[in-house]
Amino acid sequence: MKILVVSDTHKDNRNFFRVLEMECPFELLIHCGDTGDEEEMIEAAAQCRVEIVAGNVDYYSELPHEKIVEAGKYRFMITHGNTYYVNAGYEELGEAAKKNRVDFCFYGHTHCPSIESYDGIVMMNPGSLSYPRQEGKRPSYGILEIEDQEEPRYEIKYL
Repeated sequence: MKILVVSDTHKDNRNFFRVLEMECPFELLIHCGDTGDEEEMIEAAAQCRVEIVAGNVDYYSELPHEKIVEAGKYRFMITHGNTYYVNAGYEELGEAAKKNRVDFCFYGHTHCPSIESYDGIVMMNPGSLSYPRQEGKRPSYGILEIEDQEEPRYEIKYL
């Protein structure tokens, strides 16, 4: 199963559409929030299972701020991250992920891509496709590939 992980598109979806074309096919799209209240358009464009959470600028969204979902034999926590103060580090988010007994925790908010480990939990921030803030400011997203008999493969990709 191929999973596309994005965040912080903020209504500027040009790079989102590019990534959809580049990475197709995939079976699950995870959006970590700040769609700019465009979740319906994102769901329609993905043409697969979509899991989206609300971010701090999704003012009119009725989406939850956090979800626990499963894909294959893995459990995922999806959140925007602002309620866990991820700008100051991901320890508080890591503790919540641990409490929820997940294998992966996907979050956004910082607009800076990263993959870290917290007590064996993969903590992935795909960065931002629209307004990257890391050095070099390249739009980024995450890919996770899970197969029943293999270890999961995951990476950050850049446009």
